[in-house]
Amino acid sequence: MLKALIFDVFGTCVDWRGSVAREVAKVLPDLDAAAFASAWRAEYDPAMARIRDGGRGYVPLDDLHLENLHRVAAAFGVTAPDHLNAAWERLDPWPDVVPGLTALKAQRIVAPCSNGSIALMTRLARWGGLPWDCILGAEIARDYKPKPQVYLAACAALRLDPSEVMMVAAHNDDLAAARAAGLATGFVPRPTEHGPAQVTDLAPAADWDVVAGDFRDLARRLGP
Repeated sequence: MLKALIFDVFGTCVDWRGSVAREVAKVLPDLDAAAFASAWRAEYDPAMARIRDGGRGYVPLDDLHLENLHRVAAAFGVTAPDHLNAAWERLDPWPDVVPGLTALKAQRIVAPCSNGSIALMTRLARWGGLPWDCILGAEIARDYKPKPQVYLAACAALRLDPSEVMMVAAHNDDLAAARAAGLATGFVPRPTEHGPAQVTDLAPAADWDVVAGDFRDLARRLGP
């Protein structure tokens, strides 16, 4: 029996590209803000990979984002103030997310399982009105997705078997890792996460347990 849903956040729940670009434009108005946002995000996985591979101890994503900000700013030939890093705490939810989560929460536990820190996820929830029951994810596991211990630590924190928990994401690789760890899987596409020319994750890449059009549709499909 499905008792909880845990969610990828960046891209699945919130529009990081448009929101970060908005914040960049305020601080660095002469830049291509969307290009800067995409370049900043492109540093995300390589920074975490060094930790996942054991080349560096666990570092919260807030700190990785700040390191990456300065790296990208140098590549663009500008100096970015540290306070721009808070852009990642002001990401707007996709329109279906808050009503969908509210409907899902009426029947099951809902929580993020993000690579973001507890502090980042808490502030992001306050910004966007995300009605989580609790905050789970990388900081609980002291590691980064798609390592299996991130998904398993979330299940353990809820005192649930992985089979009682569904990972919901717009990214097929996230769901593949969650399934390998024993979780149920739900795919919700976000075809403009990376902008209008997106070519990845436009459709499910496997027979995920549920494929939904958005979070409201996910709530309808799962039922009571």
